[in-house]
Amino acid sequence: MPALFRTLEKIKPVYDWTYKVLMFICKLLLIGDIVITAWAVTGRYVPFISDPHWSEEIVLTLMVYMAVLSATLAIRRGAHIRMTAFDSYLPKKVLLVSDILADIAVLVLGIVLVYYGIKFCNSPLSLRGKYASLPLSKFWQYLPIPVAGVGMIIFELEQIFQHIEALYLENKKKEAA
Repeated sequence: MPALFRTLEKIKPVYDWTYKVLMFICKLLLIGDIVITAWAVTGRYVPFISDPHWSEEIVLTLMVYMAVLSATLAIRRGAHIRMTAFDSYLPKKVLLVSDILADIAVLVLGIVLVYYGIKFCNSPLSLRGKYASLPLSKFWQYLPIPVAGVGMIIFELEQIFQHIEALYLENKKKEAA
């Protein structure tokens, strides 16, 4: 088992790189949201600046991308919503097993999001539908679903392996004592 953990430790830079890339994309999306929103609001009140008719749909789409990508980043940091009221009362081993079960449930959700997200992105509604104010396919509006699923799978696998390693080390500690 320790050889597996050493191998997994070698791919940690891939997780780090993925995290940095997604964080950079989230920052760009936030900048885009701020610039387009400022432009639209300024255009409503300043006569010589035009209010782009497409701003609302694009801002909402960028916001959805940012929300799902930042949610996947929260998985890696362990900052997602969780119930911790009883954590201090549970034995460490029970807590680790419950964390593994929760991680598996979120991993399954990620797989479901990828499967049905791709199915929905390839549906006639997505491919033929258009934004109301732009000649873009609705595909771009639905793409965050499978993107979020892929991010969840990537970071949940890391979390599961970390919890299994912690459980293994906990057992080793008890055997040594």
